[in-house]
Amino acid sequence: MCTHEPACPKPDALDREAARTVAHHPEQGWSLLCNGIVVFDDTGELLPDGRAVAPHRHITTA
Repeated sequence: MCTHEPACPKPDALDREAARTVAHHPEQGWSLLCNGIVVFDDTGELLPDGRAVAPHRHITTA
């Protein structure tokens, strides 16, 4: 799928969110990455095989 050099991380890689954005829809709250992952503004993800990844926001306390 990816034709970039260096290639984007695969969907099962730990750094999968580092792939390049190929479609961005901020009005709808999601983006499509080069590796086929849909990432949502709440940090949830939809993987190419249909699995969902729950939001994983980092919570900071003051």
